[in-house]
Amino acid sequence: MAPGELLWLMVEMELRSFSGPDSDKTGIAMADIQCLLDKEGASELVIDVIVNTKNDRIFSEGILLGIALLEGGNTQTQYSFYQQLHEQKKSEKFFKVLYDRMKAAQKEIRSTVTVNTIDLGGKKRDDDNELMTSGPRMRVRDSSLHLKEGMKGQLTEASSATSKAYCVYRREMDPEIDIMGPGPDAGSAEDKSAEEITMSPAIAIMQPILRFLQLLCENHNRELQNFLRNQNNKTNYNLVCETLQFLDCICGSTTGGLGLLGLYINEKNVALVNQTLESLTEYCQGPCHENQTCIATHESNGIDIIIALILNDINPLGKYRMDLVLQLKNNASKLLLAIMESRHDSENAERILFNMRPRELVEVMKNAYNQGLECDHGDDEGGDDGVSPKDVGHNIYILAHQLARHNKLLQQMLKPGSDPEEGDEALKYYANHTAQIEIVRHDRTMEQIVFPVPNICEYLTRESKCRVFNTTERDEQGSKVNDFFQQAEDLYNEMKWQRKIRNNPALFWFSRHISLWGSISFNLAVFINLAVALFYPFGDDGDEGTLSPLFSVLLWIAVAVCTSMLFFFSKPVGIRPFLVSVMLRSIYTIGLGPTLILLGAANLCNKIVFLVSFVGNRGTFTRGYRAVILDVAFLYHVAYVLVCMLGLFVHEFFYSFLLFDLVYREETLLNVIKSVTRNGRSIVLTAVLALILVYLFSIIGFLFLKDDFTMEVDRLKNRTPITGSSEIPTMTLTSMMGTCEKENCSPTIPASNSGEEDYEDGIERACDTLLMCIVTVLNQGLRNGGGVGDVLRRPSKDEPLFAARVVYDLLFFFIVIIIVLNLIFGVIIDTFADLRSEKQKKEEILKTTCFICGLERDKFDNKTVSFEEHIKSEHSMWHYLYFIVLVKVKDPTEYTGPESYVAQMIVEKNLDWFPRMRAMSLVSNEGDSEQNEIRNLQEKLESTMNLVKQLSGQLAELKEQMTEQRKNKQRLGFLGSNTAHVNHHMPPH
Repeated sequence: MAPGELLWLMVEMELRSFSGPDSDKTGIAMADIQCLLDKEGASELVIDVIVNTKNDRIFSEGILLGIALLEGGNTQTQYSFYQQLHEQKKSEKFFKVLYDRMKAAQKEIRSTVTVNTIDLGGKKRDDDNELMTSGPRMRVRDSSLHLKEGMKGQLTEASSATSKAYCVYRREMDPEIDIMGPGPDAGSAEDKSAEEITMSPAIAIMQPILRFLQLLCENHNRELQNFLRNQNNKTNYNLVCETLQFLDCICGSTTGGLGLLGLYINEKNVALVNQTLESLTEYCQGPCHENQTCIATHESNGIDIIIALILNDINPLGKYRMDLVLQLKNNASKLLLAIMESRHDSENAERILFNMRPRELVEVMKNAYNQGLECDHGDDEGGDDGVSPKDVGHNIYILAHQLARHNKLLQQMLKPGSDPEEGDEALKYYANHTAQIEIVRHDRTMEQIVFPVPNICEYLTRESKCRVFNTTERDEQGSKVNDFFQQAEDLYNEMKWQRKIRNNPALFWFSRHISLWGSISFNLAVFINLAVALFYPFGDDGDEGTLSPLFSVLLWIAVAVCTSMLFFFSKPVGIRPFLVSVMLRSIYTIGLGPTLILLGAANLCNKIVFLVSFVGNRGTFTRGYRAVILDVAFLYHVAYVLVCMLGLFVHEFFYSFLLFDLVYREETLLNVIKSVTRNGRSIVLTAVLALILVYLFSIIGFLFLKDDFTMEVDRLKNRTPITGSSEIPTMTLTSMMGTCEKENCSPTIPASNSGEEDYEDGIERACDTLLMCIVTVLNQGLRNGGGVGDVLRRPSKDEPLFAARVVYDLLFFFIVIIIVLNLIFGVIIDTFADLRSEKQKKEEILKTTCFICGLERDKFDNKTVSFEEHIKSEHSMWHYLYFIVLVKVKDPTEYTGPESYVAQMIVEKNLDWFPRMRAMSLVSNEGDSEQNEIRNLQEKLESTMNLVKQLSGQLAELKEQMTEQRKNKQRLGFLGSNTAHVNHHMPPH
């Protein structure tokens, strides 16, 4: 017993490491523990124990250790098992042991099926009469022990040990086992243990064996999936078929009663049936087409049993443990989906439809939906074990959707409103919560996936959808998929945040009406600025509150009417008249100043509510401080709040900045701003070139044309020169001109000691320093249409520098005004034109091009699928987002084959699974046209072959005729020559 004790110790260590209050922490290290044990030879030990042991207890513990090593689909441990079995040639003995165990279990089930039926019949009678007896159980236990009477002691020990280890393991791995209590007829824990003992150890060991085989194929391990079917040995053991036959046997189909599944499936063996279905599902997913075909074409009643599990009620179990029945139907529907997964033919689907009754299938999903509604109201079923009736019905709906491709009747019945006698709420619900996409596999083949939409996707806001649809950019290949994929993570985080704020009704209400708060803020800003522009400074008119009684009454009536409009018209339409009427009423009641304070306070409060709604919708602070700082929209709204505070507490003129909100709200005005900022570098460099030219012209003017830089100035009449005394009056232009005439002074008057500026006849010199020249040329030259020459002194033609002055003015006009400034204007205008054309092109693309594949509308002309149907059902951008979310929220061990493929592509950030310039509907149409062309060519070829045959026959006949004629000619020629020869030798008469 030393090996058994060692194995038991290792299993206990594994179970303790995978359970307990620190399961989250140990869960991270579970794979490391598995790999460490595998490295130390645990997988080899499991195989050796399974192959060599004759002790049932050690065998069961070896299976449990193998399960612990493979839990979670550890690929390294799987590879180690495969290497041990395949490369070291241990597979034949290993699979023979498992094969014999399956055969023994089937034999045991067949030998006790009648007893189990009697037991269930007695149990049903006991339920009806509300009597609890233990006689049938004792008889079953006695009969099972009688079959193994020679090994009574060993079986008792092995059965108790196996039950203990398996119950502990399953309780940790599958918590629902804890709540699978006995039926109404069980009165104590002793009765429950008695029921467990009624299952023979030969049958009970099948559940861990099937779990072990399932984990060998976990995560769609193609090598081991095929290895279970064919080992390429002298003797192959097809465990896939054996598992199907075991399901066939345990469900009682050997008696031919598919409609009496309730007599064979009971609370004692339902977990084993579920495990069998899960193992068969894992054999097929990936997909493994060979195993799919093996199961679908097997001569047993396996497929019929699976269909019967979905369609039948499975009573009496369904009367008191509906949760177990739902779990059975759920696993059976998943198995049928796995059998049809990723197949491009209809063989398996037709095999399933052969005995499938479409109306019953639809009724089952409707009943599951109704049960789900009852559970939602009563919360008394289906919630304990995590299997919701609606989820089961949804899986059956997806199964029916897949089968409907090959059955027109089922396809018609799945359409809401097809059955006038029954309500179609269930079909509408499932249709609205089901999506389909098309993906591209590694071999470039396309595949359609139908999947349930995760519940979290309901929290995606309409504003986010519009923002993503309108702002997603195209890449260099003209595809939007790259930018859309990069936004998927943010959208998923937003969904999670939205689900959280639903628990806060007040925050959710504010966030839901964010567009309303934005409209109110903009309208308030406009009305506040109108009041400031029309009536500032306040209180000068003195007409507040001086309305005539008639006008006052009309104004009150207008307020009442506009208030009622808020409840009958849409929000933007009703808000504006209401604000105008209230503002006018308050102006003529309390005055302009108080009204403006009230409007400013209302705008500030409303903008704070908007900011809270914005943060609530976006979950800004949940993304980290760096994301908050880089969030331009959030910073803009914070600045808006600050401006409202400045306008309310500092000065009313700050409200004018709020009008820039129109630029933020309108894309056209944003394009106006972008026309300057988009090519800002080109504009800045051109402006630098203009400054360089101005600097050069300033230097030339300072060196050669200093006296020409004179400017007329208009001084303020009450201005006094800067002197030590304020009593000296300012010299006027008239007195200055008179003094000049009397003293015959020069036009330029030097600066006086009193600090007065140089002036004569209102003219100042503007180029005494290089800095003054630069300022003058820059200020006057760029603002005048003819350049700096328009403001300089007009020289006489007799002056020696007249020609130089003409060249100077013309060069400045042509180089700076015509060329450089027009370059800047041209860049801005061209950028604005490009932005406008891009906007039009973008709108055109959004209307006429598929967001996912990039195919244009004209590609779907005269096709079976229209462009609208294509972007709504086949390549809906939101369905792809929902599928990405599904991959994120789903347990990786529950992935189907396509889901595993897409999940790996998402981890690698590989977008090749998105269809580019391809659609299955177009491929099928092209295939149909190709088939028609091939068929026409075949017909033409057949007609040509027939014509060739006719011609060949005619040629053969002509050949025969020519040959016959040639022979006749030869014969006649031969006879003629012989006659002539004879006549030539005849003597003359």
